[in-house]
Amino acid sequence: MALKKEKKQEIVKGLKENMKKQKTAVFVAFKGIKAKDVFSLREQLKKDKCLLEVVKKTLLDIVLKENGIDIGKKKFQGETALIFGFEDEVAPARIAHQFSLKNVNLKILGGIFQNKFAEREEILTLAKLPSKQELYTKVVGTINAPVSGFVNVLQGNIRGLVYILSSIKK
Repeated sequence: MALKKEKKQEIVKGLKENMKKQKTAVFVAFKGIKAKDVFSLREQLKKDKCLLEVVKKTLLDIVLKENGIDIGKKKFQGETALIFGFEDEVAPARIAHQFSLKNVNLKILGGIFQNKFAEREEILTLAKLPSKQELYTKVVGTINAPVSGFVNVLQGNIRGLVYILSSIKK
């Protein structure tokens, strides 16, 4: 069913707003996926503050060109959806990749990372990176390691003194 001009303008306006707020966007083909699977994907995305939006390629092309990203419609064959990531740069790629491993009908086509088009391989590389929370944990652990080692060394001297005093007492 053809969309009216007002509805198309409303969709383009919504896409522009999401493009401004997004940190990463992933293009996916979803032909042949059951509705319940799409619903579960949307739920997973919602938990990580991401959004799945099915868009017409012509409207998507208009929004991308206005943002200085020209990829051409030939890149996207079939039904196309866009997954926006608003907080974590890695989350949309990671969730789409994990879902595509379970459901072969979801195919990652590419994406937008740092306001530039990223090929499929780049998005898959991004999907394999750890989340921000995991990286923060590793940084804190790395910073904490020398301090805790120093504390253990200092405690070793005190422990040795206590052992010597306890052996003298016996």
